[in-house]
Amino acid sequence: MKSVLVLLGVLLPLISSGQSGLTDKGLFFPKPSDNSYIKLIPQKPLNLEAFTLCMRLSVDPTVVNQDNRETILLAYRTQDYDELNVWQEKGKISLYLRSSSEGVFYAIPLLSIFRTNLCVTWESSTGLTAFWVDGRRSTLQVYRKNHKVQSGGAVILGQDPDSFLGSFDINQSFVGEISDVNMWDSVLTGDQIRHFNEKVWVGPEPNVLNWNIMQYEVNGNVLVVPEKYK
Repeated sequence: MKSVLVLLGVLLPLISSGQSGLTDKGLFFPKPSDNSYIKLIPQKPLNLEAFTLCMRLSVDPTVVNQDNRETILLAYRTQDYDELNVWQEKGKISLYLRSSSEGVFYAIPLLSIFRTNLCVTWESSTGLTAFWVDGRRSTLQVYRKNHKVQSGGAVILGQDPDSFLGSFDINQSFVGEISDVNMWDSVLTGDQIRHFNEKVWVGPEPNVLNWNIMQYEVNGNVLVVPEKYK
């Protein structure tokens, strides 16, 4: 009986708060849901005039790549706005700043069962925006010139909150694995982003979201995948 209880303790979804550090670990969202998510605690407020956001993802394509499905990759929501969202939707990858309707869209390779290194850069002074997939940059687009990302929100993986930490939609939930979510308050160089792709980091330490020392809260059916599976 004792061994059964120990096994159940390993297999049951982790529901806790105040954890920190995800070095060599990943997060696995095994199925669509309207209640499973990770809340990330930033190193500093997201009061941003520029950023580089990088992450590694693999998905269940039978769910995520369905025609007309929207899948949230990262959401940053304040009390009143979808302040910063990254999506895969309708055959494209997209970025939205302070909007749920006016985004910037990229017809780049979609996520798959194999791990993809995905980065996005944006700078307010020029509006220049680009996505990077496995170290290769998309064409530049101009988006939200002179805009500023506001602080005071929550960073969420797995769900898109239509209200502050609520109103989730199962048909927009993430299904797959996410790891190495890092964010800087500047636009990194191409060489630095390619080093992220190779997991040989020579650039500045992530100063907004740092996966290695991240404080995070797990809610619902999300598994922290140990190093041996990475």
